[in-house]
Amino acid sequence: MTEATSRDGSRSGSTAQPAGGAKGPDELRRQIEQTRGQLGDTVEELAGKADVKGRAKARAADLKDRAGAMSGQLRSSAAHAGHAVQDKAGRAGHTAHGRAARARDDAERHTPPGRARGAVRAGLGHPRAVLAAGAVAGVMVAAGLVRRRRPGHC
Repeated sequence: MTEATSRDGSRSGSTAQPAGGAKGPDELRRQIEQTRGQLGDTVEELAGKADVKGRAKARAADLKDRAGAMSGQLRSSAAHAGHAVQDKAGRAGHTAHGRAARARDDAERHTPPGRARGAVRAGLGHPRAVLAAGAVAGVMVAAGLVRRRRPGHC
């Protein structure tokens, strides 16, 4: 502006009015303060855009927050999946236990008394040993069959 205002509010210099058309010195002062505020905001905005390091830090903080939130969601999903697997495994265990109990009851009903009954009970208590013994017996039977089918062997 080319105008100057003296202490008493009178103007000297150009008589051109600002674009808003101030109607007096108080109005002009108000417009100047408003323009200064807008200019200050613009300068702050430009300074923020020029502060690459600050913007990078803000972006990194934002990404860190997002990663933390996603991590929480993943933990929750994993916990839910773990509980679902535990439930299914528990149900499968109960089913297997029920089937084993029914098999044991059936074996007890159809097993002759004495030593056989004791062997069956021992076998139910050690299923791996029974499986290994069955595998050995199967190999022996298979070997016997192969030996019989070969010509020249008695």
